[in-house]
Amino acid sequence: MKLQRSSSALGEFIRSRRERIQPAHAGIQPLPGRRRTPGLRREEVAYLANVSVTYYTWLEQGKETNPSPEVLDSISNALRLDEDEREYMRSLIAIHDTDPLTASLPPQRNPDFLQSLVQQLHYPSFITNEASDVITWNRAAELVIADFAQMDEQDRYMLNVVFLNEDYRKKLLNWDDFARYSVGIMRAGFERHRDNPLYVERFNRLYRESSVFAELWDQFEIRQKRVSTATYVLANGQEMEFEIHSASAIDSDPGLHWCFFVPSSETASKLTLLLEQDRLARF
Repeated sequence: MKLQRSSSALGEFIRSRRERIQPAHAGIQPLPGRRRTPGLRREEVAYLANVSVTYYTWLEQGKETNPSPEVLDSISNALRLDEDEREYMRSLIAIHDTDPLTASLPPQRNPDFLQSLVQQLHYPSFITNEASDVITWNRAAELVIADFAQMDEQDRYMLNVVFLNEDYRKKLLNWDDFARYSVGIMRAGFERHRDNPLYVERFNRLYRESSVFAELWDQFEIRQKRVSTATYVLANGQEMEFEIHSASAIDSDPGLHWCFFVPSSETASKLTLLLEQDRLARF
């Protein structure tokens, strides 16, 4: 798939949401005449949002890219957006308003400091950069999530691990749900990185080599980073369940993202035993 720069990311998004809603679900009587497109017509969304058809059409066509918060709320209600989708719409306006020439560069990174952060945790933990490369991790992450140390540096891109690593797919019992969540997260942040050649190159590889990724991407689901769960089965057959938590802007660096996996009460003792056995085996 070759990415094309759309005239408006906002227009592309609201069009995708308009096309998925049937008039009956929106609580309106369909306008007469043959329906040539799926979902609602522009006129129907404009009616529900209490804006003119011309103005709504301009939004979809990219001729208007800076609607007021009130108009955004009205369109969000008309399209029945959930909170993740509403946040995504607001982020698109923020991206449009940002002057790239005045954007600040991230501070110089201290690898030793970042490594010390993840080592403080008994739980599996890793930090990714703005391109979702895993740049530092602890031993628990190697034992439970993936052996990042044995991967080539270019393969530590987290979405490659999820979609192109068969061992990881077998290891993560709730892989289907996690894969859908991961693509929704990527969709939500994609416009911020669309001009980054490395980011686009990686997207194209995923779309080309993973049919599941391509199918999920085309569904245009949006997810924001929330607490999610992951259940791993280890080589010895043990299952371990974790809540995935995250923190952004580590050390005032907006490009860094810290993930840590908090074990369930039943998993906590298993994890302690696993780490102790690993420590004895290594020393």
